[in-house]
Amino acid sequence: MIPTSMLAKRLLTSEYMRRKPVLSHSPLMFPTIPAIVVSVLVPAFFAQAQAQTTASRTFEEDLVLRQKSNQTKADDKNAPTTVQSERLWGRPERFIHFENDVEVVKGATTMNADKATYRFLEDEVDAEGKVSLQRNGDCYKGDSARIQLDSSSGNVINPVYKLLRNNAQGKAEKIDFIDEERSVIHQGTYSSCDGLDPDWYLRAETLDLDTGLDKGIASKSVLYFLGTPILATPSLTFPLSGARHSGFLPPVFGASSKGGAEFALPYYFNIAPNRDLTLYPKVISRRGLQLGAEGRYLGETYRGETSLEGLNNDRVTNTNRYALTSVHQQQLLPELALNWNLNYASDDNYPSDFSNSITKTSQRLLLRDINFTYTGSFWNLNLRASNYQVLQDYAAPIDRPYDRLPQLQFHAEQHDVKGFDWSADAMLTRFWHPTQVRGDRLVLNPQVSFPMVEPGYFVVPKVSLHATTYQLSNIVPGQDPNFHRVVPTFSVDSGLVFERQSSLLGKEVTQTLEPRLFYVRTPYREQSNFPNFDSGVADFNFAQIFSENRFTGQDRIGDANQITAALVSRYIEMDGEERLKLALGQRFYFNTQRVTLDNVNSPSRSDLLLAASGKVSPTLSADAALQLNQSTHQSVQASYGIRWQPEVKKILNLSYRLQRDTLKQLDISGQWPIANRWYAVGRSNYSLMDKRVVDGLVGFEYKADCWSLRFLAQRFAVNSTNNNSGFSIQLELNGLARLGIGNNPIEALKRNISGYQPISER
Repeated sequence: MIPTSMLAKRLLTSEYMRRKPVLSHSPLMFPTIPAIVVSVLVPAFFAQAQAQTTASRTFEEDLVLRQKSNQTKADDKNAPTTVQSERLWGRPERFIHFENDVEVVKGATTMNADKATYRFLEDEVDAEGKVSLQRNGDCYKGDSARIQLDSSSGNVINPVYKLLRNNAQGKAEKIDFIDEERSVIHQGTYSSCDGLDPDWYLRAETLDLDTGLDKGIASKSVLYFLGTPILATPSLTFPLSGARHSGFLPPVFGASSKGGAEFALPYYFNIAPNRDLTLYPKVISRRGLQLGAEGRYLGETYRGETSLEGLNNDRVTNTNRYALTSVHQQQLLPELALNWNLNYASDDNYPSDFSNSITKTSQRLLLRDINFTYTGSFWNLNLRASNYQVLQDYAAPIDRPYDRLPQLQFHAEQHDVKGFDWSADAMLTRFWHPTQVRGDRLVLNPQVSFPMVEPGYFVVPKVSLHATTYQLSNIVPGQDPNFHRVVPTFSVDSGLVFERQSSLLGKEVTQTLEPRLFYVRTPYREQSNFPNFDSGVADFNFAQIFSENRFTGQDRIGDANQITAALVSRYIEMDGEERLKLALGQRFYFNTQRVTLDNVNSPSRSDLLLAASGKVSPTLSADAALQLNQSTHQSVQASYGIRWQPEVKKILNLSYRLQRDTLKQLDISGQWPIANRWYAVGRSNYSLMDKRVVDGLVGFEYKADCWSLRFLAQRFAVNSTNNNSGFSIQLELNGLARLGIGNNPIEALKRNISGYQPISER
């Protein structure tokens, strides 16, 4: 070990010169010590008077500390530089030359070489012969290297490199290090594939890598896939870790039966970490140039997303066509929130002509809604304005809902106030319609209940009052514009819970038996002359049979003298997981219901509801729901489903849905490996009544070590008589980009196949 202080330096030099005098300009030769490793603290060798103590760090720890980049850089600059070798010689205050198993370490930088020279004035190291360099976990091997230790600048000649952050590797003629974060690769390659012959790689004249900005820029680059050039570009920007960066996104080619061939070249603006904007011009061969933009933003008290797209002079319709969607949420004050949801289309057929998703083409009511909500300690006040744009399918027209211009709603509730729960609702709404009766409606609905809940039973009596007043306009001459109604309701909800130890499929479980009775008494009030702004018959299901009113909305309050009986049994495993649930329920009427919307009298009892759901095994689950008419003994509604998922990325779904005289559909979907690295994906939603595919897709996926390939064909109904179809091809290069034809198939697969997992994910 060579001492490092100025005093030690002078003692060492004096002692050596007494043994062997040297000329002032001749090199200072140190004897070769073959069996001993010599360590030299280079920065302090002829400069530092004070000693420094710096704890050593692993590269992994250093990468974690890079989150505090400014502090880390200061630590690295002040860190000592340690050099080890078997032989060294040099000139005082000028240079030291090291030979045989040389290792230079400073902070997160380590260099190994056969030979190295340290120059004091420049504070840099030149190395040659089997050079290996590690910087913050990144590895470089080349013929020679030069590193300026303080600034971390330098270069490596003929390197092969490996980047830790994104598992990328390649080779080059030269790599220049600008500083700790920036480097330039000259005449090099870049790939996330392992091995000397990667499946894909990017060859570029220069590759500028900036780990601080997490960005790479390739100039005059060509992308090779399986040895074949597939894309050439004068400039290509890509993230080093999958993060978002501004620049052109990969071009998108596609085709559909509605628009023909399509080509889009999106541009992405990464405005800020919490804001971005995407511009997506698209050429549609049959229609023209479509321009679109999508902006997203996110803050501590707000978030939102807005998209706008349009087509000037559609060549098919000879009209200008466009669509807008905007969603926003914001906390203006700690108690005050603002929300809006705005949607607009230029014409009835816009979604069906320009969408590649049944979830968009099936939207025929476009909501425009804006509301403010003020929240107090136990109450809230909401001011809302909303209406709908109706996209008509003239083969199956629908009615336009009423606009709320505006609606003011107050709600308050408290629990366990001397044993009582109470709530109060007040709602004042102005309803508007271009052709039908309009008016103002005021609703008051206070409720009080006294819950009695114990471990084995519960009883909850409740009393409520529904008071409504109307003031109408746009009515028939002579009709009374004012209507009033006050309806009280009394209900009692009760149930028991029994438990016993049992077994299911050879496992010990806890079986429960939960009978439940729900009684409702609401007197009859004449309402046939009342307007109907927002009421309808509620869907009949297990949630609805335990509600006081059989209608949705506030315009119809159903008379009731009825009791609902239900029985539920659960099988719960020792770890708390519910393995099986069985349920049945039915409502019994003690008098004939007189308040109706469809002039159909109810029978003495409702349809019978049956439901079952559970896990047959850890990989197989099933559920079923059935509504049986007690007069005809036929099923009114039914749904059955089975899911089998033995492993990750292996799933099969089968379901059947029935609505008597309306709907009968069979849905099959899945993702399954069919050969080494090959997966089949598909879905078919088939209408047994119409004898056609409502929505369907089929495709294949291939998973390699560093890339994935997808083929997908899709067909879906855009209205009651027409279908649209298209296809997608996508090549995903891990760590670089997704290239393809058609829309993103991953989004389509996630939307259509329940439980689908992209094969590129671990």
